Parts: sequence; structure tokens; C-alpha cells
Amino acid sequence: MAARLAEEWFAICGGCEVTILDIGEPLIDVLKQVEIVHMPVLMDHKLFGQTGEKTEMEIPEADVGLIAGGIRSDEHKKLALEMRKKCKILIALGSCATCGGIPALANQSTTDELMEKVYRDSVTTEKNGLPREQIPVLTDRVYAVSEVVKVDAFLPGCPTTPDMVAGALIALLEGKPLPALSTKSVCDECPTKREKKAVSTLKRRLEAPEFTLGAPLTEMRCLMEQGYMCLGPATRGGCGGHDGVPRCINAYMPCEGCFGPLSEKANPMVDMMGALSSIGLDPKQIPDRAATFNRFAGAGRLRPLPKR
Repeated sequence: MAARLAEEWFAICGGCEVTILDIGEPLIDVLKQVEIVHMPVLMDHKLFGQTGEKTEMEIPEADVGLIAGGIRSDEHKKLALEMRKKCKILIALGSCATCGGIPALANQSTTDELMEKVYRDSVTTEKNGLPREQIPVLTDRVYAVSEVVKVDAFLPGCPTTPDMVAGALIALLEGKPLPALSTKSVCDECPTKREKKAVSTLKRRLEAPEFTLGAPLTEMRCLMEQGYMCLGPATRGGCGGHDGVPRCINAYMPCEGCFGPLSEKANPMVDMMGALSSIGLDPKQIPDRAATFNRFAGAGRLRPLPKR
């Protein structure tokens, strides 16, 4: 009998759903063993019945549930509870679901401040009343899925990797334990060379780093030591492909931090301040340190900024 699969998306861009397609040929074998019972991006299954005849949101029972995106509204909360109730195993898919992702940067402002900015104070917006009718009520901040319901497995990344999604689904279908997340940092997995020489000035991201196209990454100097803001010291590893090299580094780019903190209790702010200081960079050169160091992990860490 095929395993039943349900998926929901909340505060998200849709990139994690594209990642499922990016699994490629192995996805064909997975789909042979799966019956998709609910997936808004792919199928027409109405939450209130196909004809709108029901009064409560309802998701079919499933063996595996995937939730992509953070929780930003009361509707998201209700759907998360419904997914938890109906799914035997619940997986948080991508950085937005696991730790808030980019939408959680909004946690530095109150909901009222955000609404005023978007609908009234923006120079590109025609000022009008705030929307109130027939829309879900926003929560006070963006929540990671695990802050609202119990989550059985986490697949971080923005987006997460096709290998991680395929590995998790195949393991579940075969009755095996889910692959464990990496306990290393991006720096631990980065092949670039470290000269341990101090630098004093951060470079703009638009400036090209020093590297030889096509040459082994072991010949490129550490991007942090070249003066670029790289979140590798404070970011969980495991984002690499078959060669194990972190994705951004493979593209000659500094780590953006999308796999989230090194652990649930880790503090990216502390980790990055230490890493920067160790090579002579002054963290005060970064104007928005809290947001920069928690770019993808603001769900439980960022709070409204004090008024100046």
C-alpha cells in the first residue's frame, strides 16, 4: 500500500516546493510508493470541502506530512495543528519552517508597525485603510513550526537540498531512521585555505573575491580572510552536494547562513562576533548585526527594536 503524503505551505516563497521537483529521476521511484492526498501547489484539494460545504479546515489523514514556511497568521496555526493531528510523521521543510527564514526578519518590528509601513507609510503605496475583512489575522510575530506543534524531523536550507528531501522520504518509505543533520559548521566542511592573517576592513558583497575559475577550491583563500562577511562559522553544515562542499562556497560566494544555527541552543550572534574578532574584523562595521547574524533564524531570536 502506498504511503499517504500531505504538504502545506505557509509564509514562504515556494522554493522548497521547487526543490521537490529538483530531486529529478529518483522522484519517479518515490512517487510510485506515495499517494499525495493534499498539496496546494500541486493538486486541487479544498480545505473546506471541494464545494465549500464544511465549516472547519480539514486535511486528510497521512503517513507523512511536510510543512514549508513559517507561521505568520492564525490560519497557519490552525493548519499546523490540523497537520499535526492528521500526520503520523511531520517534517519541517526548509529554513522558514525550521527557524523562520527571511520572513522572520520582520520580527524586529511589531505587526502594527509592519501594517502601517506596507499600507500607509511606503512612498510607493497609495494611502488607504488597512485591510480587515476576510483575511487571516496575523500573529504577533513569525514562528517556526516547532514553536507551535511537535515536529519529528527538520530539513533546513533556503531552499533545502533535493538530496535531503529524497533521503528523508526514501528512509521513511523503507522504514529506516531519518538521516541525522550535520553536527559540523560550514567552516568545518569548507575546503578553502586559511592563512590566519588578520584583515581590518569588510568588503562589499559586489566586489569579486580572489579565485581562479576552474581551479580547486583548496587553492582559494578563505572568503572571511579575504574580508567578506561569511556566516560559515555560525551555520550548520550539510548543504553540500555529493562532493560535500557547501553550496555557496562552490559558487565562490560566502555562506549566507540558510542552514540555520549550529544547534538549537546556539547563538549566531555570539558565534559570529567571536569569529570576526579572531581575524581582526571589528563587528561594529556591520550596521545591522542582529538581522545579519540571524538572517534565516529569527523566529525565536529577533524581537522589535527599541525606539530611538
